[in-house]
Amino acid sequence: MKYKQLGQTQVKVSQICLGTMTWGEQNTESEAHSQLDMAIAAGVNFIDTAEIYPVPPKQETYSLTETYIGNWLNKRHNRDQVVLATKVAGRGDWVSYIRDGNICFDRNNIEAALNASLKRLQTDYIDLYQLHWPDRNTNYFGKLGFEYDPHDNSIPIQETLTVLNNLVKSGKVRHIGLSNETPWGLMSFINMARQLDYSPIVSIQNPYNLLNRTFEIGLSEVSHQESVGLLAYSPLGFGVLSGKYLKGNMPAGSRLALFERFTRYTNKNAERATQAYTDIALEHELDPAQMALAYVNSRPFLTSNIIGATNLQQLQSNLDSIKVNLSDEILQKIEATHLQTPNPSP
Repeated sequence: MKYKQLGQTQVKVSQICLGTMTWGEQNTESEAHSQLDMAIAAGVNFIDTAEIYPVPPKQETYSLTETYIGNWLNKRHNRDQVVLATKVAGRGDWVSYIRDGNICFDRNNIEAALNASLKRLQTDYIDLYQLHWPDRNTNYFGKLGFEYDPHDNSIPIQETLTVLNNLVKSGKVRHIGLSNETPWGLMSFINMARQLDYSPIVSIQNPYNLLNRTFEIGLSEVSHQESVGLLAYSPLGFGVLSGKYLKGNMPAGSRLALFERFTRYTNKNAERATQAYTDIALEHELDPAQMALAYVNSRPFLTSNIIGATNLQQLQSNLDSIKVNLSDEILQKIEATHLQTPNPSP
């Protein structure tokens, strides 16, 4: 395993992070614990979850993932060996069952969310506490263009940062990060924290994969200049980049077969690009999924690549991607394909 520094902190996290959003929906608690054991044995020390997991989110399964992780931590007695990250859910009509639907990034909501997560995770501190998505209306979750809303009534960034900074001072949170953020949002948080001498933003968790490299357009420069590394989620585009859905295939039990809502990576341009990337991998005797993950692993702005799996075979293959080094020839072919079909699934 390889390790990287989390922002400008002294914390070292594994370059592969174990994602957990299927636990409680596609995976049982026993299966989740087996995945955790395998990942830790491979050198992974970074676990990412969220109060809203598993996905797709629904009231019946809300917060089950954190509960599974908490039970595992309690059984293994290894909390000090794990860098634990979770997230507070932001506002949205589709999460009306969380805190009576009155959620936003104010003091009451953030403190209530954190205290509940601490209880479920059976710990007294979170290493990295993240805002799951912006409180304001902006272009996250697959929206490429920003549409200004003059009636947007979001919580001011300073108010949210003050709450998070107080949680760091209290010892309940070690570091803070953002997720699904834009260049303006990231720089606003960074500058506000600097001006107020608050705990800094150390990471940003956004989608990044061969079908969605929009992070490179504006956020990668901020990431480099401000030492706020990317925690890349959906590095396989919901499994699409494994090639298993090509030519109309829909494997039984797969995420796209189970949940019709996951259409972000299934348009015609994405399928054409996926075929091209799969061809590159097979031409060079590489597993398509491992090549896609290795590409993400190779990016200089990456702090950690958040992988997910529904079985141990998938997990082992994903973990082994850390051993795959892509040649200049492969990288050039990947770039040529990207230029032909850039970001088909933003």
